Amino acid sequence: MEMVQVVLLTVLMFFVLVTVHEWGHYYFAKRAGILVREFAIGFGPKLFSYKRNETQFTLRLLPFGGYARMAGEDPEIIEIGSGQTIAVRLGQDNKVKNIYLDTLDTRKNVIRGEALHTDLENDLQIRLDVDGEVTTYDVHPQAMMIKGTQQTQIAPKDRQFGSKTVGQRALAIVAGPVMNFLLAFVLFAIHLQMVGIPVENPTYVKIGDVSEGMPAQEAGLQKGDIIVSINGEKIGADYQKMIDLTSESKGKEMKWMLQRGDETLNVTLVPRSMEGQEGGKIGITPELPTRKAGVGETLTGSGKAMVDTTEAIFLGFKQLINKFNMDDIGGPVRTFEVTGQIAQQGIQYLTYWAAILSLYLGIFNLLPIPALDGSRLAFLGVEALRGKPVDPSREGMVHFVGFALLFLLMIAVTYNDILRLISG
Repeated sequence: MEMVQVVLLTVLMFFVLVTVHEWGHYYFAKRAGILVREFAIGFGPKLFSYKRNETQFTLRLLPFGGYARMAGEDPEIIEIGSGQTIAVRLGQDNKVKNIYLDTLDTRKNVIRGEALHTDLENDLQIRLDVDGEVTTYDVHPQAMMIKGTQQTQIAPKDRQFGSKTVGQRALAIVAGPVMNFLLAFVLFAIHLQMVGIPVENPTYVKIGDVSEGMPAQEAGLQKGDIIVSINGEKIGADYQKMIDLTSESKGKEMKWMLQRGDETLNVTLVPRSMEGQEGGKIGITPELPTRKAGVGETLTGSGKAMVDTTEAIFLGFKQLINKFNMDDIGGPVRTFEVTGQIAQQGIQYLTYWAAILSLYLGIFNLLPIPALDGSRLAFLGVEALRGKPVDPSREGMVHFVGFALLFLLMIAVTYNDILRLISG
């Protein structure tokens, strides 16, 4: 049952990290009036899908990330050629509501004819020749193109990504990483509320973790016990004194007095040596006395954690560039493995780890690597400087190549991770 809980917590953590990132793209794209065709978590085949308003929300098989697919980013819907026979259905406002491209004979309550002119981006009109009579129909801005079982909403020019200002497009792109930064800050704050902050000038030593199979566990010591005295000597807050007395007593019987709640306990234990270490060991670590963090302390502590973790992330990037090694790169398999190990230690550790991953995801996405948000922002910066956009076909090719290379790298590190697991 514990393993099932760990797996569920791990999956939930990744789901939240990716969803928050993509929600940032989705929300600010919608605010700018951009049609968001799909909000997807994962890549590959669909596992679950439902449509709300104009957007298809999908959960896909491969947990490598997600995307918010906006109209105009990819080639738009299938074009209707001049002379092509189509069928249209009108709504109550006499505007074209549905456009059918196949199986026309089975469609009911439609107007069939030869398309002479079609404009689904600017004028929103279709001119049909129906049995020799030419009629122009206005198209509803949310009309659907239907081919087989596939339905695609048309995207007028003012609903497409490229029609918006540089500022609106940049905001829709940068919002994803920014949401990860905000989530990281909140998670660091939650973690700080969970564990508290160290008490200045503590007056006692409290036992934290107790190692299995060691003298402390065998003698019945438990997490949370306060060490009062050892061999009659008061310990107070002097953890180093406890270490020294234990180290000097290897193989010798020791008398410990403990405080467990309102109860005072007297136990006997014998420290023993551990391989590669000198002196006696009993197998405990201290739990530093803490107090609940105030609002101000929580905000400043979370901010400090953001700064310290960011510095560590960039240091890792630097070391990776200076000395590249495939074994130093972990893919989804390794990340899931580490996350599962951390989840077993407790929710406070998983919360801190989730904050680190969220911050990392935001920073990594802002790097100017093709196919990532940072690269798209770089192209928008070039557009702002030169006063006109980069050729969409060239930009698309750059992102396609970048995505392909990242995908190949993901396959390579995943293969490496699987080999590492098999070899133990």
